[in-house]
Amino acid sequence: MATVVENSEFLDSNSSSAVSEKSNSSPLKSHAGKSQEQSEAQNRKAVLANPKLIKMVKSIAIPMIGIIAFLGLWGLLAPQVDTSLGSLPGPVEVGAQGIALYNEWSATQVDKAAFYAAQETRNAAAIAAGNPVQNFEYSGSPTFLDQIWTSLMTVALGFFLATIVAVPIGLICGLSKTINAAINPLIQIMKPVSPLAWLPIVTMVISATMTDPDPSLPKSFVISAIVVMLCSLWTTLINTAVGTASIDKDLLNVGRVLRLGWFAKLTRLVLPSALPYIFTGMRLSLGVGWMVLIAAEMLAQNPGLGKFVWDEFQNGSSQSLARIMFAVIVIGLIGFMLDRLMMMLENLVSRNRTV
Repeated sequence: MATVVENSEFLDSNSSSAVSEKSNSSPLKSHAGKSQEQSEAQNRKAVLANPKLIKMVKSIAIPMIGIIAFLGLWGLLAPQVDTSLGSLPGPVEVGAQGIALYNEWSATQVDKAAFYAAQETRNAAAIAAGNPVQNFEYSGSPTFLDQIWTSLMTVALGFFLATIVAVPIGLICGLSKTINAAINPLIQIMKPVSPLAWLPIVTMVISATMTDPDPSLPKSFVISAIVVMLCSLWTTLINTAVGTASIDKDLLNVGRVLRLGWFAKLTRLVLPSALPYIFTGMRLSLGVGWMVLIAAEMLAQNPGLGKFVWDEFQNGSSQSLARIMFAVIVIGLIGFMLDRLMMMLENLVSRNRTV
C-alpha cells in the first residue's frame, strides 16, 4: 500500500510539473507567435510603403483602369449608334474580326507554302525531262498582316530619307545665321503643305523618272515613301537648327582655343549638345510620317494599311466596320510603339554622349 501511495504521489508530482511546464511554455509560444505576426505585419507595411513599388503599381493600375473604363463605355454605347452597315460594333465584335484577320493570314500562308511546294515539284520534273524551269510569284491578295509590313517598310524608308536630309540642313542653319535667314522662309512655307497636295506632284515625277518596266522597288512604294519624307522632315530640321543654335558659346570658344577642325568641332561639340533636340524632332517627324502615310495610301490606293481601310469601306459588308475599327486600333498601337522605340534609341545614344 505504501508503494502504491508513493507511486501515486510520484505521478501527481510529475503531472503537476508537466502542467506547470505547459503553463510556463504557452506564454513564451504565444509571445513568439505575436512577435512573428508583428514582424510580418511590419514587413508588409514596409513593402506597401515602398515608394518605388507604389509608383510602379500606379503606373500599371491607373492606365489599366482607364482602358477598362473606355472599353466598358464603348461596349455600352456602341449598340446605340446605328449606321448604314448596322449598329456600331463593340469591343467583342472588333476583337473577333481581329482573330478572323489573323486566321485569313494563316490560311494564306498555308496556300502559299503549298503553291511553292507544287512549283518545286513541277520544276524538278521539268529538269528531269530536260525542259526549262518556270518560276512564278504567289499572286494571292495581300492579307492584313502583309499590309502592316508594307506600311512599316514604307514609313521606315520615308523617315530615313527625311532624317538624312533634315539633320545636315538643320546643323548648317543652326551654325550659320545667314543660311538660316535664307532658308527659314522656305521652311515656313513648305511645312504646312498637306500630303494630299504633295501626292499628285510626287506621283507624276516618280512615274516620269522610274521608266524601268521591272524596277527594284515598286512605284507605289517609292511614291508613298517620298510623300512621307516631304511631310515629316520639317520638324526634325527645325528642332536640329534650334538645338544647334542654342549650344553654349563657351564650348565653341573652347573649340577655337583647341583649334579643332570643322569635323572635330561638329562631332565632339555640336552633335552631342544638340542631340536631345534632334531626337525630339525625329520622334515628332516619325509620328507625322506615320499619319501622313495612312492618308497617302488611302488616296493613292497604294499597298498598306490605308488601302486596307479604304477597301473595307468600299466593300460595305457586315464585318467591314469592325475590321476598319480594328485597323484603327492597330494603327494607333503601331504609332505608340514607334514612339517608344525612338525614345529607347534616344536613351541609348544619350548614355554615350561625350558632352
